[in-house]
Amino acid sequence: MEKHRGFPGRLPGTDYQFLIRRPAKGTPTKIIQRERYADRRPADRRADEGFMAALWAQFGDEPFVRGNLDAGRLSWLFGREVIAAEDPFDPESYDALMKIDEARARASFPKVFEEADW
Repeated sequence: MEKHRGFPGRLPGTDYQFLIRRPAKGTPTKIIQRERYADRRPADRRADEGFMAALWAQFGDEPFVRGNLDAGRLSWLFGREVIAAEDPFDPESYDALMKIDEARARASFPKVFEEADW
């Protein structure tokens, strides 16, 4: 499992996790596309925005390996702002390649990209 050095472990000041410390004993947690409803709590929205900001700062528009990124947090963005970068895509692999769909990410998280475009 690749460890993403320099990537924040969690959203500052919260318990919203961005990284895992060690691999699962068996099959890694499957990445799925979770539905984001309009009535989600503001803290959950901030966690999504913070995670996207960290992904963009670390990887930009380049493909990246899932590695030790938290599957639960990835699942909130997967299929929309984060997409598979390989075919076939294995959602249960630490070596799965993904990338940011920049157009959708800019539409969903405009503040992240306003700050990054300076």
